Amino acid sequence: MLKREVVAKTHEIPPGGRKLITPWKGLAGIGIFNIDGQFYALRNLCPHRLGPLCVGQVSRRVVADEPLRDAHEALPFEPEGEVIRCPWHLWEFDIRTGQCLVDPRVHVKTYPVQIEGDTIIVECEQI
Repeated sequence: MLKREVVAKTHEIPPGGRKLITPWKGLAGIGIFNIDGQFYALRNLCPHRLGPLCVGQVSRRVVADEPLRDAHEALPFEPEGEVIRCPWHLWEFDIRTGQCLVDPRVHVKTYPVQIEGDTIIVECEQI
């Protein structure tokens, strides 16, 4: 059964921003991310070596069919699709889905997010 928890107000997390809630539900915590006005929640625990994932660097995803030919050539980025990079071993995860970009068999736990008025609510398991 899921429980709904109020985690923040929308104005607290501007586009491109995040809010860490640690600990959360007695666990490692969660990160709430605002990507272009949409909110996402990830567990603050990298499944690779249990690093504090949600404090890592956030960036856009690089997309290329082949290596760059010149060091001065600009990297192609997806217009959307923010990723977070674990600060311990640099594994990358798609914030929207939790999917690992290094190993497709791995993903980080995500939580459903609801917006009611200006309130951000995360759905979590009862503990």
